[in-house]
Amino acid sequence: MRTEIEKIVSLSNGDSTTELQKYLASLTDDQLITVVTNSALKGKNIGAMIKGIFKGSPPSNPEGCNRRLLLYQHCIPLCESGDLQTEVTADIIGLLMLETHNLSGPSLARLASIFVDAIKVGKMGSGKSLELFPTVLTALAACEALSYGKGELTGEEYKKQLINSLCSSRWDPQCVIHLTTMFRDVPLSPEELQFLVEKVLRMFLKLELQEIPPLVYQLLLLSAKGCKKQVLDGIINYFNEQDLRQKEELKDGEGIDLEVQSIPQDQLRHVEGTAILHIVFAIRLDHELGREFLKSFKTSYEDLCPFSIALLLSVARIQRYEEQVFDLLKGAITKSFKDEHLQQGSKFLQDVLPQHCSVARMILDTVKNSVFGWDHVTQGLVQLGFFLMDTFGPRPGPFGKTSEGSTTIAKTPTQQACRLGGQVLLEGFKMHEPIRGEILEQVLNRLVTKTASPVNHFIDLFSDIVVSAPMILLESSSKVTETFDHLSFLPLATVQGLLKAVQPLLKVSMSLKDALILVLRKAMFSSQLDGRKSAVTGFLLLLKNFKVLGSLASSQCSQAISSSQIQVDVHSRYNSAANEAFCLEILSSLRRCLSQQADVRLMLYEGFHDVLRRNSQLASSIMQTLLSQLRRYYEPEQDLLPPVKLEPCITGHGDQVYLQEPLAHLVSCTAHCLLWLHSMRRSSRPNAYESDDEDEQDEEEGGYQSELHAILESFTKRMIKSEPEDFELDKSAEFSMASSVGVKNSIYAVLVMGLYEVLIEYNFIKANYSKTCFEEVMGLFNHYHKVSEIIKEKSGKSRVSSKTPRSLLSMGFVSTLLTVLFRDSTQSREEALSVLRSSGEFLRYSVSVALQKIQHLEETGHTDGPDGHSTDKTFRFLCDMTSVLMWRYTNIPSVVEEAGRKEKRSSLSHLCLEGLLKIFTTCLHRYPDRMAQLLSAMDISEEDSEPDRGSVTEITFFYIRQFQRALFTQLSGGEEDFNSKEAQLLVSILSVLARRLEPSSQQFVQMITWTVKICKETSFEDVAFSKGLLSLLFSLHILYKSPVSLLLELCQDIHSQLGDIDQDVEVEKQSHFAIVNMKTATSTALLVLCQADRVLDEVDWLIAKKKSQLAFDKSSAGEASQTGQQDPVEKAVTLQLGILLTALNELVQTALLPGTCTDTLLRELSRTYTILTTLVKYYIQLCTGHQGVLPARFEKLVKLSGSHLTPQCYSFITYVQNGGLNGADDKKNKKKRDEANIAASAKLLRETKAIPNLIFSIEQYEKYLIALSKKSKVNLMQYMKLSTSRDFRINAATLEAALQEQDDSQQTTVSQEPEETQEPKKKRKKQ
Repeated sequence: MRTEIEKIVSLSNGDSTTELQKYLASLTDDQLITVVTNSALKGKNIGAMIKGIFKGSPPSNPEGCNRRLLLYQHCIPLCESGDLQTEVTADIIGLLMLETHNLSGPSLARLASIFVDAIKVGKMGSGKSLELFPTVLTALAACEALSYGKGELTGEEYKKQLINSLCSSRWDPQCVIHLTTMFRDVPLSPEELQFLVEKVLRMFLKLELQEIPPLVYQLLLLSAKGCKKQVLDGIINYFNEQDLRQKEELKDGEGIDLEVQSIPQDQLRHVEGTAILHIVFAIRLDHELGREFLKSFKTSYEDLCPFSIALLLSVARIQRYEEQVFDLLKGAITKSFKDEHLQQGSKFLQDVLPQHCSVARMILDTVKNSVFGWDHVTQGLVQLGFFLMDTFGPRPGPFGKTSEGSTTIAKTPTQQACRLGGQVLLEGFKMHEPIRGEILEQVLNRLVTKTASPVNHFIDLFSDIVVSAPMILLESSSKVTETFDHLSFLPLATVQGLLKAVQPLLKVSMSLKDALILVLRKAMFSSQLDGRKSAVTGFLLLLKNFKVLGSLASSQCSQAISSSQIQVDVHSRYNSAANEAFCLEILSSLRRCLSQQADVRLMLYEGFHDVLRRNSQLASSIMQTLLSQLRRYYEPEQDLLPPVKLEPCITGHGDQVYLQEPLAHLVSCTAHCLLWLHSMRRSSRPNAYESDDEDEQDEEEGGYQSELHAILESFTKRMIKSEPEDFELDKSAEFSMASSVGVKNSIYAVLVMGLYEVLIEYNFIKANYSKTCFEEVMGLFNHYHKVSEIIKEKSGKSRVSSKTPRSLLSMGFVSTLLTVLFRDSTQSREEALSVLRSSGEFLRYSVSVALQKIQHLEETGHTDGPDGHSTDKTFRFLCDMTSVLMWRYTNIPSVVEEAGRKEKRSSLSHLCLEGLLKIFTTCLHRYPDRMAQLLSAMDISEEDSEPDRGSVTEITFFYIRQFQRALFTQLSGGEEDFNSKEAQLLVSILSVLARRLEPSSQQFVQMITWTVKICKETSFEDVAFSKGLLSLLFSLHILYKSPVSLLLELCQDIHSQLGDIDQDVEVEKQSHFAIVNMKTATSTALLVLCQADRVLDEVDWLIAKKKSQLAFDKSSAGEASQTGQQDPVEKAVTLQLGILLTALNELVQTALLPGTCTDTLLRELSRTYTILTTLVKYYIQLCTGHQGVLPARFEKLVKLSGSHLTPQCYSFITYVQNGGLNGADDKKNKKKRDEANIAASAKLLRETKAIPNLIFSIEQYEKYLIALSKKSKVNLMQYMKLSTSRDFRINAATLEAALQEQDDSQQTTVSQEPEETQEPKKKRKKQ
């Protein structure tokens, strides 16, 4: 055998080809094959031998040709067998490739079919010989003619048949990657490429997971030839399906406690990560691929999935795509939230379209998935998080003020997008160590730099980070320390939030605490007032949170801020001793504030009470400080009145007078601290053996305690004796804010009223239901009332609305006071309480203060005084108040309080109702999850059955019935007994409570039925009440079903009440809703138009959805229209518009009053035609792709618009122009001539905008109808009537009358047409 090999090689090296040919001819095929095989296996001389065979087998000779084919036929399986060394295989294939073009056509065809057959049966496992296939196909395509079956084909056609056959056959999964690689070198037509890509994408599901990334890589290389979108979509869809399968398996696994996973999660995530890297790499090299990738998401966000979002975020690292990607994601997120918002608010939309996919959920899934080593995605996630928080964060209010909103509940799409940014960053921080430093740095930078806009969202994020990973934060404590350096320059709200957030770290990091104290000390001497306030905030926070040994347990404190991950023994000997020295040092720093501005002192007084409750061991220092401060303003001479020196409480600067000492707050702080210490001592006394310690403690503390009690006693007695004149506040005093005397008196009045309130609370709590003490309380209140009346009277005269100063009573006390006044039936307290109950003014005052406190809670989220910042306690006070106010309203009928109404002010029942409304709104805003708890806390009158304490809906509906009963009682009387304000409040309460009902529940349906019944049966001519009731009806109806039929009935009622624009036409009298009458019709029309606008919004949204679907899925839309079965969404849209057009047709014929109503109607008509045009454009788009039949319903809609609505619109325009003229004449008679002209011009200008807009919309609609008629071969214009001529015209009769009037009065008149008025006026001015 060796001799044969050597012979072939030596002959091939020689010059004589003839000898070589003869020798090869002498060998049989089997011998030749054996020689080649042995040579290949040994790897020696194989190249030289193959060259020799080619040399001795000339392609022109049939024998040579056959020998060459034999060599190819044998070498291909040999290379695939895997028995040869890699280098040998490469050599063989290389030599075969060089000679392929010399093969004859039939040989090439035979060779190609060998490859195809081998692929079909799966013999191309290693794929090494596949490198030869592209060369064979290229050579084949160059052949002129090849026999195929009984006929002939060109080489190109033959190649197409082969590729078609290959892509249609079954591929062995092992050879998919090799085949994809191989096809990169095959010249393919676009159709062939598409066929191939589809085949490869179908093969994804049959491959092992680890084989996917190399296949993705090869597919991306193949996409250089074309089909880029198809390749990307296929890869993304594959991974999306895998993710969904994984989710389903996890769900099922949880249900049956089995972990059956067809694909391990971590393996799938790693494969996805690798695929993302490949795609991003390909996009870097091929920008066309990048453009195609982004284009596919620009039209609709519904194609997004966690994998594609991860891919987008990775692509964002390429600079040229960064902006585009974030804009795309921003658009997708806002659109997703807006769509969700729109769908949640409309039952009609929920029924028509299924719930859409949430982009926010996908983004959070991407964050979770990124934990599997997706480092290339995490950077994009950080950018996205900050991008969302910066773009959608809260904006500064007017004059740079920040509106204090609830940060926890995100309601609007903007707030939801901002919250999503925070969630992405927080989850990212928890999961990925490398990005923690950057997140922290960027959050802190924004806190420092964004001083002009609110940063609550960043503070919340920082706080969450501290709580979730405090120890990690300590590693970056230097960044926090750097932020402290800027404290004195930051807004106070930011400082408060930041210090509260960082507080858990201060307990474990001495260096951080020391750095903060240094900064706060410097801030104490800051030239900026805010800087000093920040210092006070910081020091108070430290005092609250560093306990001294012996202080009460934190369970007795109102606001425990702790972190589950920090366990520090703050009660250990060392800590408490160090803490005591530390706290006393801070207190001495804070004493300096007592000589600063009122704002700084105020913060101190408001904070001391909380400090005392947390750190009771500091009582002595705090009380001594308060006592020494109080002595400055206290008049020790018992016989002198008044007992306070008000002069030192104010200070002057130039002409201005300022408050220097918030005296009432100082006394309030002192009283609250004293009462708390007193109650603590009482609660710790029960054990007799402790009494000795207590006596010693009394002796130690007795000094300041007894003195302070004495001062407050003396205050009370002397303040009762003092008259307003003693404070220079008699009825002749000036209270104008324009003069310094007036300002001084106003400050005195506020201080005195505050003092009275503080003393009322102090004496009430100390009284322990003693009659004499309660008489003192009444004495204090009477004086408070006198001062209050003087101020009211003065502000009434000066026409300056004086806002009642914020009450100094604490929320807890107000809650107790109301309960005692209205609900306490204890026999022993009856006599004492009758003193307070006998005063109607005191009862009104108590409820008014409660209202003020609830209002303050809703606006800011907290209230003044003790426990004001504790959400749980504040909520408990709210529950108590609700119970009392509800009892008072339901048990004492308002008829009893007729006297109140004669005095032209709200009755007590009315105030209670107002309080209930405010409580329910506050609860929905601040405690949305605790509404059921609030309602459960309410007591019900004895005759009512107890509500089923089941679902929120059941509890809420029980109370809704109470208020329905009250409203029914109001309505069942005559119109003269009807209390409009009370009825409006009841409707508002029902609106608030109805929001808590589940729209699918039986109770919700009952609520709607009741509201419809009331609207149909009530005929009171009260505009405000009817607006409230109809608004309630609409808000309920939209969650139950579409309100268009309701709108139609209301429009018929309005037409019937106001009459027709043509005075000769008598309108058929019909009344569906009695609430619509002559007086309420106009306001009802505005409400109806507002609802019509909402219906148009929904229709517009649905058409947009259908359009985007059409762009993606033309085939299904075509089939639907060809079969004549209308798509459900199209059907719903057509029906909605049909009923709405009928309703507007009624309104257009109604003699509406000129002004807002007619303007709004013109705008709505214009919008209706615009949306009809959009629908027509949609059908044009539908007919362009597929010659389909227009649905019959749509033709009816066009007929309705053309034959009914459009002609009436033109009549209405003429009516509006005439009405405008009359309106101007009326005004002219009432006012001066120039005023009349200005008013008329403004009116005309307003109308000239609305009218041409409407005409333009109608004409645009008709223009596109003509286009649709041509496309669909249906004559839609047969329903359209010729529009009124709108050209310039002179009405001779009008002109003559106008000229006659001008001669008579020598005054300019307002003409009918704008063209006729404006020009002459201008000319006259020029002359």
